[in-house]
Amino acid sequence: MNSSLSERDQNSLKEAGKKQKENRKKLLQLKKQRPKQINEQFNSLHEKEFETMDCLKCGNCCKTTSPIFRNADINRLSKHLRMKSGAFTEKYLKLDEDNDYVLKKSPCTFLNDDNTCRVYDDRPLACREYPHTDRKNVVQILDLTVENTIVCPAVARIVQQICRPK
Repeated sequence: MNSSLSERDQNSLKEAGKKQKENRKKLLQLKKQRPKQINEQFNSLHEKEFETMDCLKCGNCCKTTSPIFRNADINRLSKHLRMKSGAFTEKYLKLDEDNDYVLKKSPCTFLNDDNTCRVYDDRPLACREYPHTDRKNVVQILDLTVENTIVCPAVARIVQQICRPK
């Protein structure tokens, strides 16, 4: 686990790891019962959580995972870096088991020491939208959301609140 995380963030990720299967099951139940309300709940909790969450103090997503790079992302970033897209792909990317382009290594090559992004204005769409808990239709990506609970402390706390027994 990223030792630069606050104790609160470390605890959120640890708890999410322990409850990952349980949370997946609960979210899938809720999706069947009341999908519209779940979307609204995610969106509302996202707003509340990110009033206090400072991603620059965390950066765990950039330190531990890779976004998917679409062709548009590759073209935009290679242009930004003044490289041919083939050279960019060869230098930085690999195909994963789903045949998607992802970074060859973690942490992200473009992550600065202060957790800022060297290519922020041209970053991939997946980075722009992360952690996806404010999407209009979050229920479509619940598996990804559950995976993100062990990467992003904010997602862990959002899911914990939704899955908490009433």
